Amino acid sequence: MRAVLPAVSVLFALALTAPATAQRANSSTLASAAAPATGTPTFYADVLPILQQNCQACHQPEGKNMGGMVAPFPLLTYEDARRYAGSMARAVGTGRMPPWSAAAWHKGTFENERILEEDEKATIVAWATGGAPAGDPAAAPPTPDFVVAVANSDGWSLGEPDLILSFAEPYCMSDDDQDIYVNLPVQLTAEQLPADRWLSSVEYRNGPAIHHILGGVGGLVPGAEPRAYDQGYGRVLRAGTRNLIFNMHFNKEPGPGTALCTNIQAGIRFKPEGEVITHVTDGEDLYIRPIQIPAGASSYSASREYAFEDDVEILSFLPHMHLRGKAAQYEITYPDGRHETLLHVPKYDFNWQHTYRFAKPVFAPKGSVLRFTLWWDNSENNPNNPDPSVDVEWGLPTYAEMSQGYMSFQYLDEVHHVVGEPIPSNLRRAPENESN
Repeated sequence: MRAVLPAVSVLFALALTAPATAQRANSSTLASAAAPATGTPTFYADVLPILQQNCQACHQPEGKNMGGMVAPFPLLTYEDARRYAGSMARAVGTGRMPPWSAAAWHKGTFENERILEEDEKATIVAWATGGAPAGDPAAAPPTPDFVVAVANSDGWSLGEPDLILSFAEPYCMSDDDQDIYVNLPVQLTAEQLPADRWLSSVEYRNGPAIHHILGGVGGLVPGAEPRAYDQGYGRVLRAGTRNLIFNMHFNKEPGPGTALCTNIQAGIRFKPEGEVITHVTDGEDLYIRPIQIPAGASSYSASREYAFEDDVEILSFLPHMHLRGKAAQYEITYPDGRHETLLHVPKYDFNWQHTYRFAKPVFAPKGSVLRFTLWWDNSENNPNNPDPSVDVEWGLPTYAEMSQGYMSFQYLDEVHHVVGEPIPSNLRRAPENESN
């Protein structure tokens, strides 16, 4: 899986809401549910495979962050799912879960899509309305590798890190603080990293009130995943004592008793010696500036273009806006005049800023032009709009707006770097300074 995730990274608590009154099952209820009615789907044979494929990455036990993704309740065991059977049926029936924002016609385009087939939705609904029977535990599929990793490595979904970076001291906010941007250093020492290393993965753990992280060794966006590199693909973290600067956005409700202190952990894993790196990845941060969204505008748009100067393969996109974000689109015009829409997001969701990773990388020959367009809804019809009566410009706070489109790609010329041997200094970009 070519999971070269984008650059600027954002971390926050996902906007999933547990039901006000969850179904609770005592031991006698669970025992009776183990004997299903004829034709009713069962948990182990029918429902669990669906949860493993589409839901468990977020629905982990409390404290198991999955790189920043955490839902308000787990869905690993029968007891977990039985308790929330009614909520699951409603969520999949209305399309609220699993979250995925690409247009329906993109189905099959992206390797990390979360889309339930109609028969999968029907299975969950029929199971819930049929009494949520357990069925035979022997029919359960094998436990996914990432679930095993979380359980066996203190919550790290990609395995125990080789290096963990944190702030020297927690960052503390007072009762009056609400929306704060600050640059905080994390010292990387020669003892921690005595030689240049190829990155294999970067996974974050976030403390309370952390809204986003920019820089250093990358990060996450709301609803996104830890960043990992396939075999043969990678970036370099250079050795040497220095401060990695993290641009932090902290956001909490103000008021008496809301003061808190928080920190992060960046868990880094390195490539094993002997692996051959054949492709060095790169990326581009497609800013659209300036912007000025008129008060009350229900569909304000802005665009920019990017011309490719080399033959590349596009790996992924990630559009980023704030609370007024409405839609996003990436289009490409090839040198021969052909035009194609590579990604259309008709209903942008600030709480689920997906990285759209192509199942088959898109070849963009030199001279191709990518057009990136965003739309915002600054009207009173947008329930997330902080204030529809004001014009909105580009800005860091959540009540302002952003206008970025991250893109990762790989150059077609293959390299041959053996992990463990000295890393050349003439790679295309110094990775700790990349936006990707």
